[in-house]
Amino acid sequence: MAKITPLREAVASLVHDGDTVALEGFTHLIPHAAGHEIIRQGRRDLTLVRMTPDLIYDQLIGMGCAAKLIFSWGGNPGVGSLHRFRDAVEQGWPHRLEIEEHSHAGMANAYVAGASNLPFALLRGYTGSDLPKVNPNIRFVECPFTAEKLAAIPSVRPDVTVIHAQKADRRGNVLLWGILGVQKEAVLAAKRSIVTVEEIVDDLDAPPNACVLPYWALSAVCPVPGGAYPSYAQGYSERDNRFYKAWDPIARSRDGFRAWMQRHVLDTDDFAGFRRVLAESMAQIMKEGA
Repeated sequence: MAKITPLREAVASLVHDGDTVALEGFTHLIPHAAGHEIIRQGRRDLTLVRMTPDLIYDQLIGMGCAAKLIFSWGGNPGVGSLHRFRDAVEQGWPHRLEIEEHSHAGMANAYVAGASNLPFALLRGYTGSDLPKVNPNIRFVECPFTAEKLAAIPSVRPDVTVIHAQKADRRGNVLLWGILGVQKEAVLAAKRSIVTVEEIVDDLDAPPNACVLPYWALSAVCPVPGGAYPSYAQGYSERDNRFYKAWDPIARSRDGFRAWMQRHVLDTDDFAGFRRVLAESMAQIMKEGA
């Protein structure tokens, strides 16, 4: 049953060292605020899962939170590499990162299988790909009815799934819209879930066929306005393309990265504090670039 609670308390009670944690969101509604709170609370040895790990996963990896990453594509969208992710894989800094790479279709099907309480997912895919050569969890089985060769991968069933959404009502039902990705399936596949939302309302006023996550499927709902920044929340905020560009030079240097994270995340109390300090830094960047 969903409990409406501050994000700090939700992370403290629901995210544990060694957990498998999925922070999902595709281009839109990426739960940056929750990722920062996991970093502040110093979680370690996490297996991170995400279809498209981008900036928040670069930060989690660079701060030593992750032991393993299960994913299908990783990068700074529209800009280039994730330098902290690359450093962990190539140089073992801050420590070695194990990776398990899949296709987008594979990851999506793995979440659906997890939400269906199935041990593995079946799909037509991976044929002609080199991924099975480097990922032993991609295997092939023969259909007992047609003899067709199909790919099989383990289902994804996180200990905790974290997403961001637009609204929740006072019972903890959540409404989200726009580009949904696999948020619904990731929540339903998880043992526990945290949803940060733009606002708590008396009535969701959900249109027909809307994506509503019911309160009984959630563990915690946390009001965090702007909690998807620098990604966007349709109907509430726009994507900050400047930040994605600014992240590339910040993340290239280990010392520069750690100094930035110390000032903007570790030395701030919450996401609102992060946004205040970041506004000062971005203003300085724009001034220097003028």
